[in-house]
Amino acid sequence: MGSGVYTESVASLIDELKRLPGIGPRTAERLASHVAGLPKDRALRLADAIRDVTRSVRPCSECANITELDPCKICADSSRDRALICVVERTRDLHAIEESGYRGVYHVLSGALAPLDGIEPRDLTVEQLLSRVRRGGVAEVILATTPSFEGEQTALYLAEVLGPMGVRLSRIARGIPVGTQLEFANRASLADALDGRREVGAAEPPRRRGGRAPNDDGRPEDGSPKESSSWS
Repeated sequence: MGSGVYTESVASLIDELKRLPGIGPRTAERLASHVAGLPKDRALRLADAIRDVTRSVRPCSECANITELDPCKICADSSRDRALICVVERTRDLHAIEESGYRGVYHVLSGALAPLDGIEPRDLTVEQLLSRVRRGGVAEVILATTPSFEGEQTALYLAEVLGPMGVRLSRIARGIPVGTQLEFANRASLADALDGRREVGAAEPPRRRGGRAPNDDGRPEDGSPKESSSWS
């Protein structure tokens, strides 16, 4: 259905909704039609909520997490292990890891390296992360970027620039989710699970609070990354 059948204001709303991630033309039309049919008070509450977010929310000056207070609640929490930084791509990734019981702090990159889309290190909060490490007090950086091409390239690049700083680097484990039957697992997940296997019955090495085993980062013994990124 073309946008010419809509009023100017509804067509404008459709155009704005289409700009949101994951929203195509048809979904935008359905959402706009729904909003147009809402009672006036409910529609205005939605508009007020959007307006409040744009006015109040800002990136944390320490970790770049989305927040209304600076620093954010996590950075301001004195019970957090500040020697342990978990690097994620987006705030939604931070929320997912937070539910696991992790008690370190975070750094939000605000995306991932994407050569085809022109997203380079300067477009992310990489320099802000390097500044945090340079200040000292950081023992380990966990690279928790997504297991996609862009996420892997980002992790490799971060390993290259952080490696000379003398901090321990680790990568979140990947493999077979709990409860999954092997016959239904895809090839990449099985390969990751086999690469990340560990000895059964052996005493596990000590772990940092909220983090991973010190020698369980999937990298060679000398601490260098397995591959090199295309951003060096």
